[in-house]
Amino acid sequence: QVQLVESGGGLVQAGGSLRLSCAASGNIFTINNMGWYRQPPGKPRDMVATITKGGNTNYADSVKGRFTISRDNAKNTIYLQMNSLKPEDTAVYYCTAENLLGRDYWGKGTLVTVSS
Repeated sequence: QVQLVESGGGLVQAGGSLRLSCAASGNIFTINNMGWYRQPPGKPRDMVATITKGGNTNYADSVKGRFTISRDNAKNTIYLQMNSLKPEDTAVYYCTAENLLGRDYWGKGTLVTVSS
């Protein structure tokens, strides 16, 4: 089992920045890819950014150039630096981890609210 705990969400004005963190615990040696998804109110959950164990990254088009995902394998933590935030970035942000067998784990989410 892998446990994921997100932190760093909150209320920010448009144009501002936030940094989300996700700490993994449990059977961490099985973790391969990790990432961030988000779910705006009344909408489905979508991928924001992913990062492999080796550091290769992938971003949704809507956040490219504004968000940066990073990973500290020594701390079993990933981060999402979010700059130039827009009201449409308002969502619950979820951390996810995939183990070597392809099983996905999810955190409980952290709310990001961007005011206009």
